[in-house]
Amino acid sequence: MAQRLETRPAAKGAPGHVPVEHHRRVTGGTARAAIFGISDGLLTNIALILGVAGANPAPGVVRLAGIAGLVGGAFSMGAGEYVSMSAQTELIQRELDVERRELERHPESERRELAGIYTDRGVPRDVANQMAAAVMRDPETALEVHAREELGIDPRALGSPIAAAAASFGCFALGALIPLLPWFFGSGRGAVIASLLLGFAGATAVGVGLAGFTGRSRLRSGARQLVIAVVAAAVTFGVGHLVGVSAP
Repeated sequence: MAQRLETRPAAKGAPGHVPVEHHRRVTGGTARAAIFGISDGLLTNIALILGVAGANPAPGVVRLAGIAGLVGGAFSMGAGEYVSMSAQTELIQRELDVERRELERHPESERRELAGIYTDRGVPRDVANQMAAAVMRDPETALEVHAREELGIDPRALGSPIAAAAASFGCFALGALIPLLPWFFGSGRGAVIASLLLGFAGATAVGVGLAGFTGRSRLRSGARQLVIAVVAAAVTFGVGHLVGVSAP
């Protein structure tokens, strides 16, 4: 999930002392993959299970559908996340390689470009020139700063496709398992009601957890996830019921 970044201040009361600041590293992709994974797993399988249960089949059919949704969805989410993150990382690496070559071939032009960026942000021209010259002394620092300022990229926070895929796979499976649990121990209306209660509770918990991560209203975020789950369950249960009744 998100990692904590911390600036280490000088001793309290000493020159240069600043308060400690904490920020979340949210650009790597793993936290996003985990959040989307558990949310998608929960909503996808509650819709699938209720859709099949609406046709009133044998309990084994519902279990099979739920297990298939869990396994197939988890692999699909994991593979999709891996491909997406790999493509994104490769594209960023390509842009970084281009910037690295430009820094090697045209260092003075790149220095002026960086100084111009600082000047456009209100830094006095002489100070901007000094800052740009200081940055250009170290090739790796120059690449990192140019990537941030020109491309909006943090080279140290590209993320791991494997970690994102694993987070997506595991969290999807966890979310998909929640509404499926009652069908391992029961059947009929009781299992349907238990699936609904577990699914709705899980959706609300995901919303509240997401609010804690983003700093938004927990009530609003939890209610939003709950409404989405209710709509998905109601629509698919209704469709399953209609198809089950009309099927020969």
